[in-house]
Amino acid sequence: MSASVSSARQRGVRSYRASEPSELLGRDEECRTIDELLERVRQGLSGVLVVSGEAGIGKTRLLRYAAEAAGDLQVARVTGVETESQLGYAALHRLVLPFLDRLDRLPDPQREALGSAFGLVAASPADRFRIGLATLTLLSEVVRDGPLMCFVDDAQWLDRESLEALAFVGRRLHADGIGLVFCVRDGGPGASPLDGLPAIRLTGLSDADATRLLISLAVAPSASAAEDSPRASRQSTSRPAPSPVRPHNASVISRIVADAGGNPLALSEFAADLARGAVAAAPLPLGPRLEAHFQRQVDSLPQETRSLLLLLAVAPSDDPVVLWLAAGSLGLSAQALDAAVAGGIVTTHPHPAFRHPLIRSAVHSGAAPGELRRVHQALAGATDRESAPDRRAWHLAEAVIGLDEEVAGELARVAERARVRGGYAAQATFLVRAAELTPVPHTRAERYFIAAQAHLVIGDSAMARSVLDQAESEPGTPTARATARRLRAAIEWLDGRVATAPAILMAAAQDVIDHDEPLARDMVFEALSAAMMSREHTVGMTLDELARRALAMPWDPSRPPTVSDLVIDAYCTRLAEGYAPAVPKLRAAVEALRTSDLVDTGMPIAPLVMLGADDLWDDDAHRAVNGRFIAVSRERGAVHSLALVLHGLAASEIWAGRFSGAESCYDESDDLYVSVANMPFGASHRVELRAWQGRDTDLRAGADVAIHTWGERLGYAMMACYAHYSLTILELGAGRYPEALAWARLAYESDMLGLSNRLLPDVIEAAVRAGDPVLASAALARLTERAPLSGTPWALGLLARSRALTAEDDEAEGLYEDALKYLRSTKVVTDLARAHLLYGEWLRRRERRADARTQLRKAYEMFTDMGAAGFAERARLELLAAGEHARKRSAGADYGLTPQEKQVATLAAGGSINTEIASRLFITTSTVEYHLNKVFRKLDITSRRQLADVLGVAAKAAGQA
Repeated sequence: MSASVSSARQRGVRSYRASEPSELLGRDEECRTIDELLERVRQGLSGVLVVSGEAGIGKTRLLRYAAEAAGDLQVARVTGVETESQLGYAALHRLVLPFLDRLDRLPDPQREALGSAFGLVAASPADRFRIGLATLTLLSEVVRDGPLMCFVDDAQWLDRESLEALAFVGRRLHADGIGLVFCVRDGGPGASPLDGLPAIRLTGLSDADATRLLISLAVAPSASAAEDSPRASRQSTSRPAPSPVRPHNASVISRIVADAGGNPLALSEFAADLARGAVAAAPLPLGPRLEAHFQRQVDSLPQETRSLLLLLAVAPSDDPVVLWLAAGSLGLSAQALDAAVAGGIVTTHPHPAFRHPLIRSAVHSGAAPGELRRVHQALAGATDRESAPDRRAWHLAEAVIGLDEEVAGELARVAERARVRGGYAAQATFLVRAAELTPVPHTRAERYFIAAQAHLVIGDSAMARSVLDQAESEPGTPTARATARRLRAAIEWLDGRVATAPAILMAAAQDVIDHDEPLARDMVFEALSAAMMSREHTVGMTLDELARRALAMPWDPSRPPTVSDLVIDAYCTRLAEGYAPAVPKLRAAVEALRTSDLVDTGMPIAPLVMLGADDLWDDDAHRAVNGRFIAVSRERGAVHSLALVLHGLAASEIWAGRFSGAESCYDESDDLYVSVANMPFGASHRVELRAWQGRDTDLRAGADVAIHTWGERLGYAMMACYAHYSLTILELGAGRYPEALAWARLAYESDMLGLSNRLLPDVIEAAVRAGDPVLASAALARLTERAPLSGTPWALGLLARSRALTAEDDEAEGLYEDALKYLRSTKVVTDLARAHLLYGEWLRRRERRADARTQLRKAYEMFTDMGAAGFAERARLELLAAGEHARKRSAGADYGLTPQEKQVATLAAGGSINTEIASRLFITTSTVEYHLNKVFRKLDITSRRQLADVLGVAAKAAGQA
C-alpha cells in the first residue's frame, strides 16, 4: 500500500485502489465528463462540477461512479441533511474533519478564521470569504499526500455558510490537484452560491433505456434504491427478492415507462410491484407524490418501528449515540428497526440511515405534530449541552408549543455563538425562532432586528424584509426604531434602489442622535455614501441638503472623531460650503485614511477612500490610501472590499502610464468578484483605461452600460459621471474637440467631488479648441481658485498647462515650461505627456518647428510606450506636420498571457515568492507554480531574473503595490 493511501486511511479519508467503475445505463456522456475531470486532477490540475436534477434521477449513483473511478485518489465526502441545514459550517466541518490536524500549517489569519468557524478557538467573527480561502489552503495541504476529490451530495441541504465556502473554493481552483463535485436537487429557491460553476443537468433515461432498466430490476433480485441510479451495481440484502417476472403486456410496460419519465428511482420502486404483477392503475407518483408512495410503505410497518423511523428522520446523521440514547428514553428498542430493514426502508451499515432522502422527508412530513415534539424533546435530552449546544437548542425549540422565554434565551445564546463563528445564516435562523417563542414584546422585536441584520449580511434581502416586518410591529425604543429604518435603507440599497436610502437614513439619524450618537454617525456616513453614488437621482433630499443637515446636527464636540467622522466632515463641507473651507478637512481625512486604525472601517468606506485625495490632486496620497486598504483587505481576507479598492489602484496605474498594471488590477478585481458574487464588474468599470488606450468600441460599450444601466436604471449617477469623463478623454485623444466638449460639459456641471477637479483641464482644452471661450473662462476660474489651495505639483502643473492654453504668446511658453517642471515631480505620466503634446502643438503653430518636434517627439514616445493609442496618433500627426516622420512603435508585446498569468508573472518579476503571490491572489502555491511554468514557456525564458528583464517597469511597480 502506498504511503499516501495509507495515511489517508489513517485519517479516515476514503482512498481506493484503481478499479473499473461499474457501468451506468444511459449515462455515457455524463460518465465521460466525470472521467475527464478526474484525469485533470490526476495531472495536478483541478476541476469542479455541479450535477443537478430532480429527486431520484441518478445524481447519487453518478457520484458513486465518480468515487469508484477515483480509486487511485484521495476521496472525501459529505452529504447534506435537511434537519441540519441551519447549523452554520456544520457540513464543512464534517468534510474537512479528517484534515484538521493540518490546521497549524495555515497562515495565522486563516487558521484563526477556520478555527473560529468550527468553534475550536475564541476569535472575532471571520469574514466568510476568508473561511473559504482557509478551506482552499487546507485542502491544498492535503494534496501534498496526493490528488484529492471532494464529493458533496444533496448540496441543497448544506448549511449556507458551508455551501458558500465550498463554492468559493470551486471558483479559485486551477492547478491544485483538487476536484469538487456537487450533487444538488432541482427546485431550490432563489440564486445558489453554486450558480455559474461548470454544471450538467441529469434528465430522464430514454424510453429504451428505461424499459431495459425496469425489466432488469424486476427480473433480478431487487437492488437497493439507495443507489438512486439507472442501474444498481450491487445486489442488496436489505429488501426481499421478488419472484421472477411474468410476461407483461407491452402497453403496460410502456405506460409505466411514460409515467416514470425516465426517473430511475421511480422505475426501481415500481420494479418490485411489476415482478409481483401488482401494476397500479393510476400513474406512478413523482416528486412530492413519490414521498406519499414511500409514506404508504412506512405506514405498513409496526407502530414502534414507525416511531423509531421518525426519530431517525430527526436525529443527527453523524451521531448514532444520540439516536440510541433518545430511543431508550422513549422506550424504543433497537430491534424495532428490523422491520424497516426487511422492508428496504433503511440500511444499517455503518449506522442506520434511510436508503433515500425522500423516505426521510416522507417520514418527517407525515408525522403528527405531537409526535414530532415528543421526538425533539427526547433528542434534546440526549444531546450534550457542551459539545452540541446548537443542536440541543434547536431540538428544545421544536419541542415547544406556545411561548417559552427559557428556550428562547437558549436559542439567542446559540445564535450569538453562531455569529462569533461567522455563521450568519444560522444566527438568523436561531433568532427568528427565538423571537417566535419570546413573550416580552421589546425583546421579541430586538431579536427580530438582529435576525434581519444577519439576513442582510448574507445578502438575503427578501428574508430580511420579512423578518423586519415582524420586528416593526412592536413600537420599541428610539434606537430600535432607528435601527429598523437603517435596515430598511440597507434593503433598498441591496435591492438596487440606492437612491432611496439617503433620506431614510438621515431621518433615522436625526431621530436617534440624542439617544445613540455613534449609531447616528454611522447612519449619516451610510447616507452620505449612498447619496454620493446616486447624486441627482437621490429621492427625498438632494446631496447638498444632506450635507447641510449632516453639518448642522448637534454632534458632541468632546467625542474623539473616528476616520468615518473625519470623512463625513470633510466631504460634507466640500459639498455644502465649497472647496476652500474643505481643503484642510480633506487633508485631515486623507491623513487619517493613511495612518489611523482601520479596524472599524471596511467595505462601506472602500468606494470613497480615493475621492478626498483626488479632490486635492494628491497622486501620492491616492496611491498610499488605496495601497493601505488593499494591504489590510488582503490581510483580513476581505475579498469584497479588496475587489472594490483595486479599482483605485488601477487609476494610479493609469495615471502613471502603466496600462498593463491597471489591466491587472481590473482583472484581479473581476476574478475576486466572480468568487464572491458570481459576476465580474465588467466593461463599465474599465472605461477610463479604455479611453486612454483609444479603444473606441470597447469604451462606448462600457460607457453605455455605465450611463444607462448603472446610472439611469440603478441610480448610480457616479458611474455615469466617470463614463462622461472617459468619453471626454477619448475624444480629446482623437482630436474631436466638439464631441469632447459635449461630454465634458455634462461632467463639469455635476462638480462631482474627486472627479470634477481632474476634469477641469480637459474642459478647458476642449472648450478652447472647440471655440467656447465662455466655458473655458469659467472652468479656468474654478481651477485658478482651487489649484493653489491644494498646492500639490499635480494641481499647479495642470493650472499652468491650462493657463497656457488661454494665455498670450509672451506668457504661454513660460507657463508650459512651468507645467512641465511641476508635472515631472509627480507620477502622473499621462498629464506630463499631454503637457508635452500641447506645448509642441503651440510651438508648431508659432512656426517653431524644431522646438515643436522636440516636444512632440517626446509626447509621441511617451504615449506610445504607455499604449495611449489615440493621443499617440494625435502626436504623430502633429509631428508629421512639423516635418518629421515618426517611426511606428509597438506599445509592448502581450506574449499571449492570460490575465492570471500576467498577475502571477508581474508579481514574481517584482520579487514576490510563490507563497506571497498565492496569499495575495487568493490562490494556492501549486497554481502559482503552474502559471509560472506556462509563462516561462510562452516567454521562452528559464529564470525569474529573465522574467524581470522582460516585464520591466510594470513588475517593479507591482512589487511596491
